[in-house]
Amino acid sequence: MNPFALSVTDLEKRARAVRRRIVLLNANSPAGGHTGADLSQVEILTALYFRILNCSPQLINSDERDIYIQSKGHAVGGYYCVLAEAGFIPVEWLPTYQHADSHLPGHPVKHKTPGVELNTGALGHGLPVAVGIALAAKRNNSKRRVFVVTGDGELAEGSNWEAALVAAHYQLDNLIIINDKNNLQLAGSTKDILNTDPLDEKWRAFGMEVTECRGNDMADVVATLEGLQPHGKPHVVIANTTKGAGISFIQGRAEWHHRIPKGDEIELALEELKDE
Repeated sequence: MNPFALSVTDLEKRARAVRRRIVLLNANSPAGGHTGADLSQVEILTALYFRILNCSPQLINSDERDIYIQSKGHAVGGYYCVLAEAGFIPVEWLPTYQHADSHLPGHPVKHKTPGVELNTGALGHGLPVAVGIALAAKRNNSKRRVFVVTGDGELAEGSNWEAALVAAHYQLDNLIIINDKNNLQLAGSTKDILNTDPLDEKWRAFGMEVTECRGNDMADVVATLEGLQPHGKPHVVIANTTKGAGISFIQGRAEWHHRIPKGDEIELALEELKDE
């Protein structure tokens, strides 16, 4: 059971706080960041860590804890901000993001950052490992669930589809794959670079139970994740998001894959993210 179990209203407030942290974290980074990717997944991670996951700093070594894997490892800035909000890491670490000898490198590293379950960075690695963990949990009769967030551009990696075949074959209904489908990647539109649509039909053809939600709508994210039931198939949630969601001059713009806020942009972004 999640120790926070916040209401949707409180989750929305928490998500705004996470977005403010993302702006400042990226603005202070000496090595850039992935602002757009960080922002698109905020509702997903906030819902997971503050309502859905059976995991907390106190449970981080429990064999029964739920596992979260950030497969789109380049979006680690948002991940760190959620871990700080949830108490896995000190908030004082956030200004050190990507600085020399920091606990917060540019991709998740397990031995450096408490709460991180797997080193990720090269795309397509997170889901295969998540499948292995879910299979082990099944064979050990564990109630553990395994959640993994992938990017939609990441699905060009064939390792994801090999893992999907295995997950379906072993009926891993303790595995929840969440696609952060923001339709943009490094160089532009995912549809133009390598179209994965119709994505729902592809997942179903691989033997998955597929649900869609509005991935930047907290109420819809929560209702979707809480509505998942084990029926002998792995779950895929296609979360339709907007890259850069929450900040008007960032959202939906491919150039913010690597850009970070500078100068007046920082204050403009923070102004938009004030609590209502």
